[in-house]
Amino acid sequence: MATGWAGDGAVQDQIDATVKDAIKRVQSQLPQGPSLTRCAQCEAEIPEARRNAIQGVRLCLACQSEHDRDVAQVTGYNRRGSKDSQLR
Repeated sequence: MATGWAGDGAVQDQIDATVKDAIKRVQSQLPQGPSLTRCAQCEAEIPEARRNAIQGVRLCLACQSEHDRDVAQVTGYNRRGSKDSQLR
C-alpha cells in the first residue's frame, strides 16, 4: 500500500513507465531499411537467413558479436540506484 502523497500503485506505474521508455529507446536503435549482403566492417558475406531474420542487418555474426561485447563493457547500469530512485 502506498503512503503519503503517492496514490495506490504509483510506484508500479513509475516502474512500468521506465520499462516502456527503455523499450522505446532500444527499438529506436534497431537498424532500419534493407539488409546489406556484405558486412559493413569486414566485407564478409551475410547469410541470407540472417538478412531475412533481421531487418536492416549491417554486420556479419562475428562482427555483431564483437560490437555487442564492446557496447556491454561500456554501458554499466546501476540497477540498485535505479530501483532506489523509483522508490523515493
